[in-house]
Amino acid sequence: MSEPDLPEPDICTEAEIRDLVHTFYAKARADAALGPVFAAQVHDWDEHLATLSDFWSAVLLGTRRFTGMPMPKHAAMPHLSAELFERWLVLWGETLAALPNRALADAAGEMAKRMARSLWYGYQLSRDPNQPLTELRSATA
Repeated sequence: MSEPDLPEPDICTEAEIRDLVHTFYAKARADAALGPVFAAQVHDWDEHLATLSDFWSAVLLGTRRFTGMPMPKHAAMPHLSAELFERWLVLWGETLAALPNRALADAAGEMAKRMARSLWYGYQLSRDPNQPLTELRSATA
């Protein structure tokens, strides 16, 4: 088993993370599939974007500003599906493809696949722990 990737403090700047988060979520909010999900769940976008910037800063740079618990929040959401997680990954990948910082794009892409898989597994287990888990297509590519 390989060691998990550790954050790389020199991979990007906080401004690059903030721009990535803001660009991606502007696309997600406008997306026909994801937009309604976010509209129903997020009531303060400024706060949500700041939280997500802190999250990605922790993941990519090793900062410790993020203190949330994504798994229970996602598990509590009604009507999530593999297709929604896969759509999120597609939009994330499209956003990363436009980044000039390839190291950031590569690291953020790999981490997103891992996190999406974990959140999807957790979501399925929270719904019916006796059912076999299904895999995300985009998380295995």
